[in-house]
Amino acid sequence: MPTPPVPQHHPTPVELDDLELLSTGALSDLRAFNEPGSPVTLALPDDVAAQARSVGAVELVDPEGLPLARVSWPEGVVEPLTHPQYGPFRDLALAPAAYREQYAGRTVVPVTEPLTTAQLEELAPLGPVTLLALTGTGTPWLSPVGLVRATRAAARLLPDAVVVTAPLASHGDAETDHALGVRVVEAFAAGDPVHALDNADDDYPGEVAAVVDHDRPPPERQGLVVFFTGLSGSGKSTLARAFVDLLLEQGERTVTSLDGDVVRRNLSAGLTFSKQDRETNIRRIGWVAAEISRHGGVAVVSPIAPFDQTRQDVRRMVEDAGGAFFLVHVATPLEECERRDRKGLYAKARRGEIPEFTGISSPYEEPQDADVRVDTTGRTIPDALNDVLVGLRDAGYVDLGRP
Repeated sequence: MPTPPVPQHHPTPVELDDLELLSTGALSDLRAFNEPGSPVTLALPDDVAAQARSVGAVELVDPEGLPLARVSWPEGVVEPLTHPQYGPFRDLALAPAAYREQYAGRTVVPVTEPLTTAQLEELAPLGPVTLLALTGTGTPWLSPVGLVRATRAAARLLPDAVVVTAPLASHGDAETDHALGVRVVEAFAAGDPVHALDNADDDYPGEVAAVVDHDRPPPERQGLVVFFTGLSGSGKSTLARAFVDLLLEQGERTVTSLDGDVVRRNLSAGLTFSKQDRETNIRRIGWVAAEISRHGGVAVVSPIAPFDQTRQDVRRMVEDAGGAFFLVHVATPLEECERRDRKGLYAKARRGEIPEFTGISSPYEEPQDADVRVDTTGRTIPDALNDVLVGLRDAGYVDLGRP
């Protein structure tokens, strides 16, 4: 009987960052996932875990399917197969051993935020320095790319500075992340001096300030996803279309409408209305919207999106892309939505012709984190939309000049 193949798995962004640190020896003697008490963990889907356990290993691949490492399972020991070959500034991502060959003897300076004028003055007398930019998923404040660009701009203002990167991801706990960061810095320094920067104000040199401004634009220039959620017939699509029209009339932002029905005909053709397929549809919408926000555009979406977890997933997609997520709960009551029933869907659902219909045979989880809650009962569209416009204006995202 032939041996089953080793399953492949695409890790999360945090797991990919951890894998690179494990593979390059940047975590000292830690060479395995899931060691007791370690935050460096790998979670496999149940089916992949079962297959990995049966053959004793799993192969981790990058987003393009390139095998990066074989991991014994369930032990978690990492056997590197190749190094990552994608991503900006890949040439700066040195393993500690390669770094030591080129730059041994320099003072290592951990960098997690853009360097200020005062910090550059602090570093100038130290001689040759390595600015070790600790990038990775969840980089505080600036995006990973923005942090490297800002660090390179700062390096050009010092007498002798080089920039090296290490993908230190956030694990959701400041003390844990600090301890991992210490291990990474020690792996690169290997006895060379380490200089911890003093906290400083936000007075950046012009070159650094330009990078910061580009990476963290003010709200009115930030990519934005306006997410209308509510029951069928609540008025969410109508409000969304009216909002898109106003943005187009103003002409100051690029705007894309991702209406639920239109998306289903194009992006999600073939999906059913099962819970799983409905959630897949929302995540597809979320991914497209996040990419629009990544490039500074405005995406307006209006699916039912009945489940909180999926809405939270979309929020994370958008925020990870550097965009802002603005949630509008169109809270028109079920009775009013059913009274309108322009498409006859509620009547069919009551007759059992539509299974898992939101509000009838499937739940709608009302959002507790909505930025605006609006009920369209007995209101004109301009009147109800004004609640949304006021919320967006007060948040600093869009000002259409309405009272």
